[in-house]
Amino acid sequence: MTPLHTALSVLLAPLASAAFIALFLRRRGTAASVVSVAAAAFAALGGLELAFGLSRFSGSVEWFRFGSFAVELGFKFDDLAALMLSIVGVIGLCVHVFSLGYMRDDPAKARYFGGLSIFMFSMIGIVLADNLFMMFIFWELVGFSSYFLINHWYEKLSASDAAKKAFIVNRVGDFGFVLGIILCYWRNGTVNLTELGASHDLVFSRLIPLLLFCGAVGKSAQLPLQVWLPDAMEGPTPVSALIHAATMVAAGIYMLCRINVLMVPSSMEVIAWVGTLTALYSALCAVTQRDIKKVLAYSTLSQLGYMVAAFGLGSVGASMFHLTTHAFFKALLFLGSGSVILGCHHEQDIFRMGGLRTRMPVTFWTFTVAVAAIVGLPGLAGFFSKDAILVLAYDRNPAVFAVLALTAILTAFYMLRLWKIVFLGEPRGESAGQAHESGVSMTAPLVLLALLSATGGYMWLYHGAFGGVFSQIPEAAGSAHVVILLTSLFVLAVGAGSSLAFYTSDGSDALEQRSPAAFGFLFALRACFDRAYDYYVQKIQQRAAMALNFIDIVALAGIAVRGLAGAVEVVGFGVRALHTGRINNYVYWFLAGVVVLWAFAAGVL
Repeated sequence: MTPLHTALSVLLAPLASAAFIALFLRRRGTAASVVSVAAAAFAALGGLELAFGLSRFSGSVEWFRFGSFAVELGFKFDDLAALMLSIVGVIGLCVHVFSLGYMRDDPAKARYFGGLSIFMFSMIGIVLADNLFMMFIFWELVGFSSYFLINHWYEKLSASDAAKKAFIVNRVGDFGFVLGIILCYWRNGTVNLTELGASHDLVFSRLIPLLLFCGAVGKSAQLPLQVWLPDAMEGPTPVSALIHAATMVAAGIYMLCRINVLMVPSSMEVIAWVGTLTALYSALCAVTQRDIKKVLAYSTLSQLGYMVAAFGLGSVGASMFHLTTHAFFKALLFLGSGSVILGCHHEQDIFRMGGLRTRMPVTFWTFTVAVAAIVGLPGLAGFFSKDAILVLAYDRNPAVFAVLALTAILTAFYMLRLWKIVFLGEPRGESAGQAHESGVSMTAPLVLLALLSATGGYMWLYHGAFGGVFSQIPEAAGSAHVVILLTSLFVLAVGAGSSLAFYTSDGSDALEQRSPAAFGFLFALRACFDRAYDYYVQKIQQRAAMALNFIDIVALAGIAVRGLAGAVEVVGFGVRALHTGRINNYVYWFLAGVVVLWAFAAGVL
């Protein structure tokens, strides 16, 4: 089998799984889970074989044509695609296996695993696409599958509302994305990624990359379209790990790296500041959260901000490196939270947990590795990738560096808060007191991801397979190396130390008790965007819609359409009244006409 055929089979295996489940296994959840996991395993192994076998290729076929306009479907498999395909495959397989235990008793298990397969097909399509038209097709399929999986427990109003919110907010960003694709084709005559990269007559514009960036703002939940991601935690926890931590939200970062050739300095500066402000805002919001999944959701937003900022500062390597390590430790954090939630009988309030260190030892130690990685403990994956971004910011934009360093302090603060309250102390609720360790189908993925979270920052793990990407990672030299190292150690010590000293294990939020004003400000900060959007919809959009509806009914339909038709109908009725078929009526009209003509001739009229 050629590499091209292998890539095609990797793409189609999850689609075949979803189709088979929909057609034959809709009421057989166990069989559906086996088929879906098998397809995910095939996709993961096939993707790793392509990536580490150093197969790099491209190819396309024409899908349809309208005159000179043609849309092609094709693959572009370079080091960037190989890295992303490996991430999607490994994380996807871990989530599938974890779901065997987490969704074991769910009555709609077949529908759930069918949705996972659709998502895997869609995400792999984005990774392999060789042009923006094809990428947009799979981009929208990812949006659909996200809606499908968030809405899995559709009988819950909060879940169905969250799914609709995610779908609608992403459409706002996607509208800008499709405008950018159209403008890119109009100005350059192609949206093929290889042709754009090789073109010597490329038209550079600030507008094209910013419109395309709108797609990333929606999909990767950047300001101001970040509001959908925290609410999307209403879906099953494995969905949060797959879609909203490691793959779907990372698609925006991947797309930016794909269109790097179109970037201009002014657009890059905008992108860098959007990512930086998203990182800071989300870290501030995470400090007040009580729901274990929403803490991780805002953490995801913040880390995505780091990646966007790294790209905006001009480094595809630093952005993708942090995307890779983040996929490992954030998937571990979400799956670990799923293990905690299931062990605590679906309790999600961290202040009703506690004491889980001894009751769930595997979950505790793997979760600890993930927390240590995300806060940047030296030697673990997050330390290397976050430091690469700080090196980049220190060299190119000191203001961005300062904000990201502050964000790193906050990250250590809220993650140690989460870790201490959930696992240390005594149980603060009945569910925590009865907690139990999860089964092997759930703990095995945790152990694998813990290993990757520990070693993912070392280049030997990748065997030189992604040199085209990782060779672009910035490295500190001279005094800058000392500054970055001291900064990393300082922010870790301040953030983690203050959190461990500040929070106790008595089941109360120390920040809310000791500083109600600061807590109230941060809590209101979290809701300010939702309130602004609610005001816009209710006070502006709704009233504008009512005004337009009035114009449509009264002015257009009532006057321009029905009014004109009514006038014609009246004239027609009058003309028909003249044609009665009676000779005496015609004589009367004839005499009346003679009288009128005489009056005109005599000057009377």
